[in-house]
Amino acid sequence: MPSHAAERAITPRGRDKMADRSGQTEPKWVYAFAAGYVDGRANMTELLGGKGANLAEMASLGLPVPPGFTITTKVCDAYYALGRKLPDGLRPQVEKAVRLIGDEVGATFGDVNRPLLLSVRSGARASMPGMMDTILNLGLNDATVEGLATRSGDRRFAYDSYRRFIQMYADVVLGVDHGVFEDLLENFKNLNALASDTELTAENWAEIIEEYKQAVVDNLGRPFPQDTSEQLYGAIAAVFGSWQNARANTYRRLHDIPDSWGTAVTVQAMVFGNLGESSATGVAFTRNPSTGAREIYGEFLINAQGEDVVAGIRTPQALTEKARREARDENPSLEVLMPKLFANLSSIFQRLEKHYRDMQDVEFTIENGKLWILQTRSGKRTAEASLRIAVDLAEEGVISKSEAVMRVNAAALDQLLHPTLDPDAEKDVLTRGLPASPGAASGEIVFTADEAEAERAHGQDVILVRLETSPEDIHGMHAAVGILTARGGMTSHAAVVARGMGRPCVSGAGALRIDAKAGTLQVGRRTLHKGDVITIDGSTGQVLKGRAKMREPQLSGAFAMLMGWADAERRLSVRTNADTPRDARQARDFGAEGIGLCRTEHMFFDAERIFAVRQMILAEDAAGRRAALAKILPMQRADFEQLFEIMAGLPVTVRLLDPPLHEFLPNEAAEIPAIAAELGVSSEKLEQRISQLSEFNPMLGFRGCRLAILYPEIPEMQARAAFEAAIAVAKRTGERVQLEIMVPLVAYRGEFAILREVIVRTAAVVEKETGHKLDFLVGTMIELPRAALRAGEVAEGETGAQFFSFGTNDLTQTTLGLSRDDAAPILEAYAHQRIFAVDPFVSIDVEGVGELVRCGVERGRAAKPGLKVGICGEHGGDPKSIAFFDSVGLDYVSCSPYRVPIARLAAAQASISARTGKAVAD
Repeated sequence: MPSHAAERAITPRGRDKMADRSGQTEPKWVYAFAAGYVDGRANMTELLGGKGANLAEMASLGLPVPPGFTITTKVCDAYYALGRKLPDGLRPQVEKAVRLIGDEVGATFGDVNRPLLLSVRSGARASMPGMMDTILNLGLNDATVEGLATRSGDRRFAYDSYRRFIQMYADVVLGVDHGVFEDLLENFKNLNALASDTELTAENWAEIIEEYKQAVVDNLGRPFPQDTSEQLYGAIAAVFGSWQNARANTYRRLHDIPDSWGTAVTVQAMVFGNLGESSATGVAFTRNPSTGAREIYGEFLINAQGEDVVAGIRTPQALTEKARREARDENPSLEVLMPKLFANLSSIFQRLEKHYRDMQDVEFTIENGKLWILQTRSGKRTAEASLRIAVDLAEEGVISKSEAVMRVNAAALDQLLHPTLDPDAEKDVLTRGLPASPGAASGEIVFTADEAEAERAHGQDVILVRLETSPEDIHGMHAAVGILTARGGMTSHAAVVARGMGRPCVSGAGALRIDAKAGTLQVGRRTLHKGDVITIDGSTGQVLKGRAKMREPQLSGAFAMLMGWADAERRLSVRTNADTPRDARQARDFGAEGIGLCRTEHMFFDAERIFAVRQMILAEDAAGRRAALAKILPMQRADFEQLFEIMAGLPVTVRLLDPPLHEFLPNEAAEIPAIAAELGVSSEKLEQRISQLSEFNPMLGFRGCRLAILYPEIPEMQARAAFEAAIAVAKRTGERVQLEIMVPLVAYRGEFAILREVIVRTAAVVEKETGHKLDFLVGTMIELPRAALRAGEVAEGETGAQFFSFGTNDLTQTTLGLSRDDAAPILEAYAHQRIFAVDPFVSIDVEGVGELVRCGVERGRAAKPGLKVGICGEHGGDPKSIAFFDSVGLDYVSCSPYRVPIARLAAAQASISARTGKAVAD
């Protein structure tokens, strides 16, 4: 290899500027990597993206990486700032870097005899598999294809590569739909009685290339570019442009990746897995991404290029013999076909995992028996695998326990906490595919991503059924509860994206015959239609007809171990929002440390009770209301007893009745006569009462403490039920009940004072009746801006609130002036316009609602040091919100039962992050 010390001196490691001939400096936009020479390192992902940084790192380790260079994310910024144009100073740096690649491989870009061919790929700092664009075989034209044919000694390979390049470049850069070329290819094969691509000769490909080039002219009015420099800069611009394509935008929104990050572009020398039977391409994970088992997991294709594997165009073969036997695949594994190369590959996998201290997702190509590593990155994995890998790495001494806690995405635990298929239930098995992403789901069949999104908007659970998925299907995959494909393997687009989203997926179900236009799915002699229900099991690959029976989740030992480590790290307590014994038991099983919100009104909707509630609403005076409430008292007391026993001495926060009374009355005119007759009143009287209670804006109307002040007999009954239940349970179990009574919707201290007096007076009566001393707290829900601003006044003194619980659902509504029940079109438009980055009803609006929370905590504790403060809105189960709540010093979060493990882990991660400054793994 010739020396290039002079050129390489232009871009020494550590310099951010380079001089042009006039002495002026340009930003350093290009970072090269090759054997023995590297500009970048693994910690430069912000500048080089994950792909570029890792390629540089692997080159520095001496691994077989095709030489190349990375154009930084700063150029992406400049590209958009200039109105989608590449900056002027980029070209000289790119040209020098291309010459370096050519000298490394003994070829020249654009040369007709020894042509250098390039790949151009995206690479953001966060992995976005398949969401942005790639161009392979760049540098081919009518002249260089002959040079490639001569140099490779394989004319068919050269022309196959050229037709691939035309199709990919025309689609990605020129905007000619790839379907145009697929139709041309299929027509050619049909006319010539050819079944597969492998049957086409060099002459066949040459004919197809002419048809492809004519298609470009027909669609664009200009020929396919023959100038290789034009090809290169067109490709670079297109890949930067793909950062803002629809699927990338959707993926970033779903995974909370900032638009501002941008992507880098990596250009490399092409290596070819399609040079014959001694060439191959594949994708591998150093551990099983579905289960986390310590075993190589992956696939390969002989005589193929990389996109053939990930696109699912051909069903690939297993890397290992173990995987081949488990899949009952008759095709040989790489371990048997190329044992020496497999051993070398396995050694590299071990080295990469040890170096990066995490499971790796590796792309590789074998060119005429030589192994090349094209990419490594931390592999996407299921929640189950994430847990096991983190725990195993800690047990192996590779990472610490606190690192293991930070490695697991708390929100992804949701995948583990829901039912799976009952193995003992009867099953009508239609077919079997590959178990690409674990979990089970039932839903109606849909055949397009748009159908999936539309049906989901109407509340339907759907299974997206496709021949194969593509990145354009991302919105439908998110809308669906599961994904089923006829083609593709365990590392296909569908499998990788489904695992990342936590969606069950069965891929490569080759027995399926899908006719999306007709809306039918055939399996043998059986035909199913759009709207029919099927069930998929992404853990076994089974596809079942109908809705299958599910079973509760079985959590692994790794789950318990990681949760134990998390509990040792966290400061925040985690409670649950629970109103029923079933919810309370489930929450305790998941580790809840009490009930932070018991919505007592939910108990009133029971068929046996709503009659008495309606009698109370229709009563003419307090005596009538008390008589009706007396019927509810024993039922409410029994409810509380069950909850107190389940919580076994842990705190239980009972919220007084909150919703407006009209919610307990019929809202359909047809129901009124029957209900009136049942209540023993006229229809006219019931209609009149409904009319009296109707409100234009019930959210801000006659509810919460306002209702209790006007009808004090309601809080009297509820407080008595809670006190009597606490005494009964304490006597029965010997456990002291930590009872907290919470007054909702308080804005003024005067409101709280009136209802506190009612509660305390009721306690005194119960104590006198029973001879039992009660121990309880009285606090309030902070869900109005005024309450947060006047928190000191509400908490002040012995008669002030003894605890606060932020009701962030209503606090968000009242702060933003936005009803969450009617907000969907507004939220969608605002997200599209980037007015906010995330739905404020999902993650706390830190600058607005969060500021009120901070204010409430500070002012409340200034008035009453040591004031207990928690949060019981839906944000209590959101990891990002939990990090904020930890930062402002809350004592606990409370969330729905199935989000308790998520909150436990997120609280631990918030504590670790505050202590170390380290972020949670993506």
